[in-house]
This record gives sequence, structure tokens and C-alpha cells, in this order.
Amino acid sequence: MAWKSRTRSLQVFDTELSADTVEWCPLSPRHDVLACGTYQLQRGSGEDDGTPSRTGRLYLFEFRRDGSMSPPLTELQRMDTAAILDLKWCHVPVSGKAVLGMAAATGELQLYTLSDSQEGGRSLQTLSSLEVGAERLALSLDWSTGRMDGSSDVRVVCSDSAGCVSVLSLAEGALTALSQWKAHDFEAWISAFSYWDTQLVYSGGDDCKLKGWDLRIGPSSPTFISKRHSMGVCSIHSNPHREHILATGSYDEQVLLWDGRNMRQPLSESPMGGGVWRLKWHPTDQHLLLAACMHNDFHILNCQQAVEGSGGACPLVASYILHNSLAYGADWSRLSLEEPAPCSPTAAEPKENLTESRGHLRIQYESPTASFDTSLEDDAGQYIPEGIAPPSTGSTAGRALDPDGNAPSLSCLLASCSFYDHMLHVWRWDWAPDEAQQETEQC
Repeated sequence: MAWKSRTRSLQVFDTELSADTVEWCPLSPRHDVLACGTYQLQRGSGEDDGTPSRTGRLYLFEFRRDGSMSPPLTELQRMDTAAILDLKWCHVPVSGKAVLGMAAATGELQLYTLSDSQEGGRSLQTLSSLEVGAERLALSLDWSTGRMDGSSDVRVVCSDSAGCVSVLSLAEGALTALSQWKAHDFEAWISAFSYWDTQLVYSGGDDCKLKGWDLRIGPSSPTFISKRHSMGVCSIHSNPHREHILATGSYDEQVLLWDGRNMRQPLSESPMGGGVWRLKWHPTDQHLLLAACMHNDFHILNCQQAVEGSGGACPLVASYILHNSLAYGADWSRLSLEEPAPCSPTAAEPKENLTESRGHLRIQYESPTASFDTSLEDDAGQYIPEGIAPPSTGSTAGRALDPDGNAPSLSCLLASCSFYDHMLHVWRWDWAPDEAQQETEQC
């Protein structure tokens, strides 16, 4: 069966500082809330001021689907902070509220709660912070709650530029350090829980090593050390739908899929054409994996055959190629897109539009690839509204049939950000059986 894959840009926002992380809130009814973090290195201006400073800004947005022609993304809040290396929402409510974790360049793990005002607005309020170590950057964080099972045991794992991994607990609104150990010889770029056994922690470092740790026996020695990646390991994500399945990415431009019961040999190896800074499994589909590939844009992989043991590289089913700088942050929203999504209006000049609407930009894009159709404007420069599909060619690998033999379509809302051009993009991906191809086959 042929499949049609199409990505559509909904809005572009200038974050002013270099953007490196975006996260949609996973909790209902807050699936429309998006956080974005930035990182800016400020060099010392004089001979006596040679120490660089790292500053950042935390943005909070709301995605509104009211059917109007106004930009769907509304800025709710911005906070100047230390430079932000990573953001992650806790997957379960803490004392009834959504909690956002932030890894900061000050070496701190900072937590914020999402609060609703009496006027109906939303904002982030400081909850707790803890320094994981002096003279280091906190580089990544992950929550133990990835399966959203409502466990009362809420923990955070954090990695840092000194090569250490820290595990902390969150109880009664306060962070408490449980353990910390030297995990890697250089920067520990990434750390993550196994969502199926949260006593297992994974870490990846600039020493090109992927390691596993069992918190029950202590961190004196790892449960495994893999040198399968040939460069620094910078992304790890446990599959929340499929036990034992783990995805890792590296500066070596490869995505590896693993069965956690056998870390000697990966299930598959997929070349991405760029360093894989972030990986995110789809929130409901166990086979779809989103990859932010630094110098080579953002891609969605269909990992079904690899997960089922067929081996081989995972096919790409979609690509978003409208960023003009390093692809760093990416995330899926759980917000339903069953109804047509709103579009941003046409803008005359990007600079004027930026000034008038506080960062909402329109961009032009020349030609999509043969496999994927990305629509922004038609040949006359007019914006293509939702529901009016420009002509496209090509089809992609499909997905599993449901028990009735049907091939369900999929519509997803995503966000991504790029570094040096400081841009946040919100976009839509539609994946469905190619009806025209089906009719041809039936005839």
C-alpha cells in the first residue's frame, strides 16, 4: 500500500537568542502548552573581561485553534534565565500541577509549575532548584515517569559537563539528591531512564560511550559499556510503549535501536546525515521516532520493522527541512488535529512582520524533496491555506494495519527549533494512505 506524507509549516517565531530545546506539555488539558529554551554565549568585551557568560530565556506559548487567520501560537510568558541546555515536562502531575524541569548552564536543575490564573491565563512559577555541581553545565534531564503511570516516586536524572550523572527525587515540592557519580571521561551529553524499570539509567558522553547503570547495585560499575557509536553519544530515549526498546543518537550521524536485554548488538542502524542531538518517540504510536539531526534537519523514522527484528535501516516517512541552522530541539504534541488547524497570515516583509507581531515570521521555501511535500506558498507567492493541497509526488513506507485490516491515517502537531538563526517552528505532519494510488491498484 502506498502512503502519502506531507509536512506543513504553521508558524515561525524568532526567539532572538539561540534556540536549542522545545517541549509540549504531556498533561491533559494542557496539550496546547509549549515551552522553548534558549542558550546564548556572550564573549567578554575587554581584555580584563575574558570570561564568557551564558544567558538564556524561557518562553511559554499556547497553541490556539480557533479557526481564525491569526497566528496559532500565542506567547504567554518569557523569563530571562541562565542559558538553558534542556527542558522536560514531568509526565504526571505533581500536587495537581504540571512541572517543567530545566537544565541550566549554572549547573542547576530548576523546576517550574504551570499555574492557571483566575483570569484564565497560564504562567510558570518557580518551584525548586538544586545545583548538581560547581563549575559545570547541567546538560540534560529526564523524568522517571515516562509511562505516565502516576507513580508517587518521581525522580529526575541529570547529566553534566563534568561527566557526572545525578539522580534526584522530587517530594513535597523539593528536589533532593540521591546519588551522583562520574560516568564519562568528558561531557556527559545525555542521561535517561528506562521507563519500564526506573532503577535502570542510561548515559552517553563525549567519550563515545553509551553506558547502563543499575541504581539497585550502585554506580560503582556500569551494567554495560557500548562503543558502537564512533563519536559522542548525545541522545537517548526509552520507548514508553514497547518494553526493552531504546533509541540512541550520536555525532556520528547514526540512530541505533537497541533491545535492552542485549546491548552488544543494535537492532538497527540508520544513517541520518547529521549529528543526532535529540530523539523523541511518538506519544501514542510505538513505531514512530522523531530525530533532530543538527546539520541535516528534522526527520521522522518508521521503526516498525527494526523493532520487530527485521533489521536494516529504519525508513524515513517525513522530513521537515525549513530550518536554516543547526537542528537541536524537537517534540511531538498530544493535541488532537482532527479539525483543520489554523494558519498564520501572509506577511508582506519579514522585518516589518517581526516588529508588528513580536516575532511571527513568514518564510519562503524553494522546492520540496521528491518524497515529502512541504507547503508554504504557491508559485505566485500566496499562502496556501489548510485544506487546499498543492500538487505533490512520491509516497512513503506505510504503517501497520489495525485489526480490521484498515490503514488509519495520522495527523500530528510538532515543534522544532534551530540554533544560530534562533527560530522556533510549529508544523503539522499528515500521513495517510494514498487514495489515488489505491484506486489505481483497485482498477
